[in-house]
Amino acid sequence: MNTTLPTTANSPRPASRAAQSSTGSRRVTDAPTRVYHWLLALSFLGAYLTGDGERLRALHVTLGYTMAGLIVFRLLYGLFGPRQARLSVLRNKLALAPVWLRGLPASLAKGQVNWQPGQNLLMALVIALLLLSVLPLTLSGYATYHEWGGEWLAEVHEFFGNGYLMLVLAHLGLLLGISLWRRKNQALPMLTGRMPGKGADLVRNNQGWLAILLLLAVLGYWRWEWQQAPEGLLSVQSLQQVLAGDDDD
Repeated sequence: MNTTLPTTANSPRPASRAAQSSTGSRRVTDAPTRVYHWLLALSFLGAYLTGDGERLRALHVTLGYTMAGLIVFRLLYGLFGPRQARLSVLRNKLALAPVWLRGLPASLAKGQVNWQPGQNLLMALVIALLLLSVLPLTLSGYATYHEWGGEWLAEVHEFFGNGYLMLVLAHLGLLLGISLWRRKNQALPMLTGRMPGKGADLVRNNQGWLAILLLLAVLGYWRWEWQQAPEGLLSVQSLQQVLAGDDDD
């Protein structure tokens, strides 16, 4: 989801960029995007594992609300953030789908298919679905929590939860497959923010201050929810009972 910044051969290179190039890697993902990504992954994993039963229901709901808040942040950051984090980058990748698909039959006939655009399109599609699916997932969960519907609404929420899990697994599978195909770790930017290779950083400002604010906001919200829950969000006893399968539905 990054775009390459234009450079000119005759333009002077700042000393900072020269130092970055000599390290053999360049920054392609900023800190807020990485923190958002891992908080969302952690929240979904926790919400999915605590989806059954009543003992950890408060924790499940808290993590679901966290997912919704993180998506709001990502949408705002995608609208007003730096260019490489804009949602327009994702939209532009998806807009190339008709062109690539129209040319695919002829490319197959010639045996000269450029699979890289197809891989990028598929990854962009999965990411877009992951963003969009949070809305029905959290809305159905909110309605279920407030008992606005019967058993059918709980089943709808479970359907979207399982569907989101399938999208997550597809995302991980694509990362693994593309990494093997290109012989380059595609998950590295979400871990370190950098990719091997010389050249100017695609991300000029790491925005570390915003990443810290996002993390503090989520931790503060979790602390507030913990204080509101009569028995806290998590106890060793309830966690052991849930893991052992001894929970009341």
